[in-house]
Amino acid sequence: MKINSLGKSIISVLTCLGAALLGSAFTTPSIANWYAFLEKPSFSPPNWLFAPAWTILFIMMGIALSLIWQKGFKKNTALKAKQAIIIFFIQLALNVAWSFFFFYYHSPFLALVDIIILWLFILLTLIKFWKINKVAGGLLIPYLLWVSFASFLNYTIYRLN
Repeated sequence: MKINSLGKSIISVLTCLGAALLGSAFTTPSIANWYAFLEKPSFSPPNWLFAPAWTILFIMMGIALSLIWQKGFKKNTALKAKQAIIIFFIQLALNVAWSFFFFYYHSPFLALVDIIILWLFILLTLIKFWKINKVAGGLLIPYLLWVSFASFLNYTIYRLN
């Protein structure tokens, strides 16, 4: 079955939003109780900012994935696209795992280890995507920047608690 460009875009974005939904299932129950009582740094964003920021980032990730899926499987880029998509799904799994470690398991330390590995996989994904489609790579830059900030925030919360 051949899927057209619109279908690939919808599947890609819904896949990323599905990962976001899974991560939020680990996150949401801990916001009002466990997370509320953690000591947080002064630069910690308000809780209401996280959901829209992550939603936008997951949509951008989905669009980037769809661009690679659509463009990548030509003769000269098929192997590169497959590798890039595998790396993409590894970082997506690490993203969900962070929510599990931090919010469900209540371990800022394990979440910190995870987010460092996640950051490396985001960077690797960005580089791989960029080589296939510069727009797809560029769409991951805000994600890398947000996770850079989130890494420092995670580290600070770990140190404070």
